[in-house]
Amino acid sequence: MLALGSVGCKSAKEVEQPKRPNILFIMSDDHSTGAISAYGGLYQDIAPTPNIDRIANEGIRFDNVYCTNAICGPSRAAILTGKYSHINGFYKNESGGDFDGSQQTFPKLFQQAGYQTAVIGKWHLGSAPTGFDYSKVMVNHGGQGTYFNTVYLENGRDTIPEGQFHSTTQVANDALKWLSQGRDQDKPFMLMYQFKAPHRPWYPDEKYADLWEDKDLPVPATFEDSWEGKLALQDNWQRIDKNLNPKDMKVAPPAGLSKKEENAFLKLGNRNEFWTPHDSLQGDALKHWKFQRYIKDYLKCVKGVDEQIGRVLDYLDETGLAENTIVIYTSDQGFFIGEHGLFDKRLMYEESTRMPFVMRYPKGKLAQGVNKNVISNVDFAPTLLDFAGIDVPMDMQGRSFRQVATGQDRSWRDSYYYHYYEFPFWHHIQPHYGIRTKDYKLIHFYYSMDEWELYDLNADPDELNNLYGKAGYEEITAKLKVELTQLQDEYQMDKSLEELRAMTDARIKRVYGNGH
Repeated sequence: MLALGSVGCKSAKEVEQPKRPNILFIMSDDHSTGAISAYGGLYQDIAPTPNIDRIANEGIRFDNVYCTNAICGPSRAAILTGKYSHINGFYKNESGGDFDGSQQTFPKLFQQAGYQTAVIGKWHLGSAPTGFDYSKVMVNHGGQGTYFNTVYLENGRDTIPEGQFHSTTQVANDALKWLSQGRDQDKPFMLMYQFKAPHRPWYPDEKYADLWEDKDLPVPATFEDSWEGKLALQDNWQRIDKNLNPKDMKVAPPAGLSKKEENAFLKLGNRNEFWTPHDSLQGDALKHWKFQRYIKDYLKCVKGVDEQIGRVLDYLDETGLAENTIVIYTSDQGFFIGEHGLFDKRLMYEESTRMPFVMRYPKGKLAQGVNKNVISNVDFAPTLLDFAGIDVPMDMQGRSFRQVATGQDRSWRDSYYYHYYEFPFWHHIQPHYGIRTKDYKLIHFYYSMDEWELYDLNADPDELNNLYGKAGYEEITAKLKVELTQLQDEYQMDKSLEELRAMTDARIKRVYGNGH
């Protein structure tokens, strides 16, 4: 009877369970799609990114993924929670307090579902990471981390200075060490692998020092944008010609200055002060000189990121993990690399809000090629949970695009809501909110002005011509305002302008977790 009863039967433990995918979520800081060769653009041949391209070529490239608040910490908080800034509580970097790590995040949900979780690299949320079995995150320079001599906080307890490698290489070394030695290989993993680069002040690894030094790189078509019809932009402090500072340009302070005077010199431009390295360099020549220094260092930092992504992709191949691992590459937002004569992000223009997003999952049979759906960063958490077979909480404001990624969903949303709060420092960008559909964008700047901008994205993809208030656009403007209000209602943005201004004016001290 025992023998007969055991034939063809397995105990519950012996029944083979579907193998859950591993997750490798790779994120850089301030990486423009214009600096990724898979997306084309000015620098695709000059500064190719073969390893990021490899993810896209072996999977899917998303062309319309957007940030809901284009600034580092708030974007990261939205990704972790699947909720907008006003709901998760982390809505600005400057005087915005620390992220509430006690709240629900997707790493916690993965952890609860039996995944081993880790975050390595840039964090920039103040409080120590929660929901991770292992964490090693940058804590010096106000939580930004540095390119050299970076200080890390390991598992929320131990402070570890790392001085041997450039931070991009160090983060890769730590990720590979955890993958090969630190994780439980009997469990699926979810690793957030996150670089500081190419964030300001753009200090690349020294091995790239001589790249492009013998030539000028091309400037974007909108480099000389006059900002006509854009009142909110006319007082910005992220101009190539004026607001890149001596530290950004790697210009040493004059001899004979005190330490305090040296620090003041290196910050010239931050508060809109004019400076030039020498009086003979003025006007257009100064603007072009600053741009060349900026774009070369930026692209060198990108090259370092791409190289270190390649190391981890090779590890997945060599260990047989690639087939069942979802690999995503993204950035916490986009970035201006000279478009409209700007650097930095914040504004609801395409270069700032569009996030690179490429995804590979061989076992998951993704729809190959290019996707054009309008997706936002609050959608990342529910999507990752959905791919892992973990229930998506009802209070997440994002929506899973798993079926979009696998070519099964044709009924995706047509628009997304954006909201930026920080003012006046840094960069003096007016707080604003808006809606972006497949065809149009409507923006309202509200803090100390009442200005609207409207763009026809098909006729004017570079957003040069503000159509708000112009004849022939009354109907689409009215329709967009109705849809904008509907999105605000959907996302529980039920605040008056006075309340929104108070959020901007709030000054909440950041602690940078555990005193670090």
